[in-house]
Amino acid sequence: MRVATLGSHSSLQILHGLKMEGLETAVITEKSRESFYRQFGFIDHVLSYQEPDQAVDLLNSAGDVIVPHGSLIEHIGLAKASKLKDKSIFGTRNLFQWESNQKRKMNLLRSAKIKVPKEFESPDDVDRRVIVKLPGAKGGKGYFLAEGKEEVRKGLERLRSIGLIKDEKEVLIQEYIVGVPMYFQFFRSVIRNRVEITGMDIRYESNVDGLRRLGKVDGVNPTFVVVGNIPVVARESLLPEIMNYAESFTTVVDQIVGPRMIGPFCLETVVTDEMEIVSFEFSGRIVAGTNLYVYGSPYSWLYWNEPMSVGRRIGRELKEAQERGKLQEVLT
Repeated sequence: MRVATLGSHSSLQILHGLKMEGLETAVITEKSRESFYRQFGFIDHVLSYQEPDQAVDLLNSAGDVIVPHGSLIEHIGLAKASKLKDKSIFGTRNLFQWESNQKRKMNLLRSAKIKVPKEFESPDDVDRRVIVKLPGAKGGKGYFLAEGKEEVRKGLERLRSIGLIKDEKEVLIQEYIVGVPMYFQFFRSVIRNRVEITGMDIRYESNVDGLRRLGKVDGVNPTFVVVGNIPVVARESLLPEIMNYAESFTTVVDQIVGPRMIGPFCLETVVTDEMEIVSFEFSGRIVAGTNLYVYGSPYSWLYWNEPMSVGRRIGRELKEAQERGKLQEVLT
């Protein structure tokens, strides 16, 4: 079985883990990054492209299975990604459309009975501190904080002026919850019929994390561009609740999105001082925070008692599915 992924985001972890499970690997990368990926011996095939249309063609021809990650939709686009061949994607293909729309994502979380922040349909409705988010997996680009309706209007006008949005309906205006941001990572195994917690992280964001070192700086607006990830271990008393969230989420994806939740996903949350876990977003595939755990997280060791990155966990699921004649059950 040859497995391919796009060269970005978490591709090194994915390809390394696949090779540890004995699978043939291929990376599809921009021409300018080709020499970078050629230095890694666990990548069997390095194929490069100049245009996004070529990337889709190469993904379709280079692998029996394609592993998606956050860069797939953001760099190639939803329309082009829809041209990936049927029954080739490890994961839930139908979630691509949900992930590209912030409001649909929040509706899915609400359907799973997961606690979420309050949303505002219009700047005129804002009566508290909010964060305004753009659609898609942009790594926080363009997000901004606002203290009230006037600041929201000014921020939206700035986004329009630089071409990040055309209409305010494109954004999500969401109550800003004060607490510790914790990104809980999971894996839904179709073959073993269980949900596993694979790790968690905190995202390091520029320039908001840099500003914290200086205290409040007048005239400088915080931005939320993700530049890295920090490992974290949660209080054990939080784990039962977040596992309930994860299991409820997979059930709702099975019922509403279909055909089923497959493989890695992430619930992106804030934990308050009242120990409430509030989810402000989800990712329906592998997240970059899992790159912290190429040798496995404290939680993956509890399941496997051996090094188990999420990339390797994907390889293990694919291999077990093939051995049991159930490969088509984990592909969409």
